[in-house]
Amino acid sequence: MGLPRFGRPKGVGGSQLSPNLYVANCGPAVGISYETIALVFGAFGEVSGVHAADESGARVVVSFAEEGSARAAMEALDGRPCQDLGGRSLHIRYSVLRPPTSLGPVNDSVSVSLMASELNIPGLYLLHDFVSCKEEKDLLAAVDERPWKNLSKRRVQHYGYEFCYETRNVDSKQHLGELPSFVSPVLEKISMFPSLGDAANKVLNQLTVNEYPPGVGLSPHIDTHSAFEGLIFSLSLAGPCIMEFRRYVERGWLPKASSSTDMNIENPERNSNFLRRAVYLPPRSMLLLSGEARYAWHHYIPHHKIDMVKDRMIRRGSRRVSFTFREVRTTPCQCDFPQYCDSQR
Repeated sequence: MGLPRFGRPKGVGGSQLSPNLYVANCGPAVGISYETIALVFGAFGEVSGVHAADESGARVVVSFAEEGSARAAMEALDGRPCQDLGGRSLHIRYSVLRPPTSLGPVNDSVSVSLMASELNIPGLYLLHDFVSCKEEKDLLAAVDERPWKNLSKRRVQHYGYEFCYETRNVDSKQHLGELPSFVSPVLEKISMFPSLGDAANKVLNQLTVNEYPPGVGLSPHIDTHSAFEGLIFSLSLAGPCIMEFRRYVERGWLPKASSSTDMNIENPERNSNFLRRAVYLPPRSMLLLSGEARYAWHHYIPHHKIDMVKDRMIRRGSRRVSFTFREVRTTPCQCDFPQYCDSQR
């Protein structure tokens, strides 16, 4: 199920009648299923569909087969507590389905895959259940015993070398010490990661731990070529999310580093000259970026509280913690993607 592009109808205050109702304070994020919504609104006439109005999970669009049914539902429920919907007071207005535009189809969401192999991105791998539930619990307990550094929207910890968000680089001369012993079991498993080949002997010496609250994601970026070698491992713990990948056909628009400690999400939809792929990252899964996936595809995590995965709405957890392992680069980057390489500009 995608996100149909509904909007406010024409008329004073958007009062034009419509068979579609925008309903706020209602949806999976507040504990009300689509089935329940359809059942309650179905008392006023045939419901042809219940759609997510946005990514919040707390606003829906109820579509009736007849305009009169929508009018009856609005008159009965708008601004009044509904006992059949948990006693919540609903805020309702008419809504219309906007026609497709030259900028793209009505549903511009990208399909989310469950397996990295479905994305056809060379160098991208995903292993589910990379660590056990007990190992996950132990890793989370270990980092929670250590101090966090607060950014504007999330918390971080750095080991081995500290990552500087202003320059999106590391100071290789400022060594913080060896990686903590509590990640040794993870590093041992990484060495046996499929498809590594000769790279299995690489020494991962930098670890960034990120804690994401609900709804907080990560800006589109490519990990700095001059800062890190070609293998990047990211272990997802505690909560799920989706990660999107974008390959820009030309350099007409590329995200640039921000001077702040936490980049703002741009609006990359303003440029359609890129390929899009997305994959679901469940808790305890390990993602590997190598080759083209690491050097040429921007990756980011949308700022969502609810993710759409195979027609299902999946709520993110109370926190998501990622362990990102990298090797600090000591020689110039000589990758095959100079158009994305900061050291070759």
